[in-house]
Amino acid sequence: MAQPQPLPSLDSLVGIDAKMAALAKLESLQEEVDAALARRKSNGILRRGIGAWRRGDIARAGQLALEATDADETNSKAFHMLGMALERMGHIHKALVTYERAFRLDPNDQELLINLGLIAWNLKQIDGAAKMFSLYIGSCPDSPLGYNNLGSIQSDMGSPETAIETLRAAIYRMPSEAILWNSLATVLAEDGRVEESLVFYNEAVRLEPEFARLHHNLGYAYSHLGMLGDALAAYDKALANGVDPSERLETTHSRAICLIGMGTLEQGFAEFESRNNPRFRAYLNHMIKAPQWKGEDLTGKRIAAIGEQGLGDEFMFANILPDLQRAVGDSGKLYIAVDPRLVTLFQRSYPKAEVGTYDDRTLIDPDGNKPLRFVKFVTDKAEPDYWVPMGSALQYYRKSVAAFPHEAFLTADAQRVETFRTALRAKGTGLIVGICWRSMMLGAKRAKYYSALDRWEPILRTPGVTFVNLQYGDGAADIARVKERFGIDIHDMGIDLKNDIDGAAALSSALDLVISAPTAAAANAGAAGTEVWFVTAGRTWPQLGTDEYPWYRKSHVYSPKKFGDWNELMPQVADDLFAFARRHNK
Repeated sequence: MAQPQPLPSLDSLVGIDAKMAALAKLESLQEEVDAALARRKSNGILRRGIGAWRRGDIARAGQLALEATDADETNSKAFHMLGMALERMGHIHKALVTYERAFRLDPNDQELLINLGLIAWNLKQIDGAAKMFSLYIGSCPDSPLGYNNLGSIQSDMGSPETAIETLRAAIYRMPSEAILWNSLATVLAEDGRVEESLVFYNEAVRLEPEFARLHHNLGYAYSHLGMLGDALAAYDKALANGVDPSERLETTHSRAICLIGMGTLEQGFAEFESRNNPRFRAYLNHMIKAPQWKGEDLTGKRIAAIGEQGLGDEFMFANILPDLQRAVGDSGKLYIAVDPRLVTLFQRSYPKAEVGTYDDRTLIDPDGNKPLRFVKFVTDKAEPDYWVPMGSALQYYRKSVAAFPHEAFLTADAQRVETFRTALRAKGTGLIVGICWRSMMLGAKRAKYYSALDRWEPILRTPGVTFVNLQYGDGAADIARVKERFGIDIHDMGIDLKNDIDGAAALSSALDLVISAPTAAAANAGAAGTEVWFVTAGRTWPQLGTDEYPWYRKSHVYSPKKFGDWNELMPQVADDLFAFARRHNK
């Protein structure tokens, strides 16, 4: 049996404690050394990531930032950069989580407040974004970024006056910051006060003449005012000073729209192809192996014409379908891919073609989420010889305004047209006019392009005219208010104007005239051959430098001298409608 050991003396206990303390200190020092080595390694990887970012290789920058976080999971800067890369690649929710982790590691990183605010804004978390920007202002009261972003988000929230006060106060504090003058100008422009915005855009350009984005925004304002020559010059200056590839692409696209709006179609439609650049913000990847058509001879070939984004553009760009049908001849085949709501109408209009729909999906990709468009009704049989977005065919068939044939290119259902005509004759014996006063997509930024139905009172009081509703979406409240306020009936014909597009085309074809804001309803009517009067807040690019929309058989555009001045415009339209009704009703 082992003998009991004597207890250690007090002196020996003190020695043990000292050794343990020394060991703990050594372990602590080792942890500090290990942490320093890990941070050094992490920062080295992070520097490589920054270099990749500056070269525009966002995917590689993200990979290196991730490696940096693996090397040191406490490196807030690495998580910050990883969040930035995830955001740029379209992984918004992952980016938000990553930013939040970086902020927990370093709550004193004010730049994180900006990025957290921006991504919350992107996710429509408006209140959270505004809070982040306000916190940034509190931390960095002499930086323009917080005021710039807070003012912009207040404008998006539908409070332009609050935004103007935020930005005006910031300008008093920092009068030499061009970004603040630019943002104030943008808020004014988005509120429909485009003329006022020019003063502030020009001051921003004066303060920072080599800032490309300022020239682009100035061009945007000039375009809205119909000052297209000035807009073109501003876009040229933006391109001369621009370095960022994405911003240059955006400016090239804006410049193309400006050229088209001026009627310089050959050059404009060629530059309009910038929208098909994979780097463009609205790029749509068409999942077709066949080559895109570039103007080659189509005799005997199989070509798929694919609708563009937005119902109005699908109608408008369909102007070239008769040309494509003639080009393939009897031995070729035209395939037409459109919104599902358009298939019946387009198939009737092009009986020799095969009409189907497309299927849009989103690919989750390391380089960013990618929108994809499939046309399986074509590719499941065999790849065509070519495919082309409808708008891309314009550069080959519409090199000048004179090349537009001014003919109907869609055919409504004749039986439904006659049914509507019979029903409309029961509503009144005079001129029958369809009206549509706004887009269904009416956010704060788009509202300036449309007038409230109440502003149409001078038009609606025209004697000898019966008005018919063409407003898709929920227009019932507007119609009821007009009836209550003015005692005017706007007749509803009982069809789903949003989804029964074939029915809407038949109804439009049964009318004598359509008066409309620039909407899909107007495009449908114009494509089917009905005369359309467009009521616009200012000159629009589809006018192609004329006073009409040359895409359609017969049209006229009414726009005020001052952007959005409906009080000036509506009596003018009413006078012309009165004269039109008198001629029609004789």
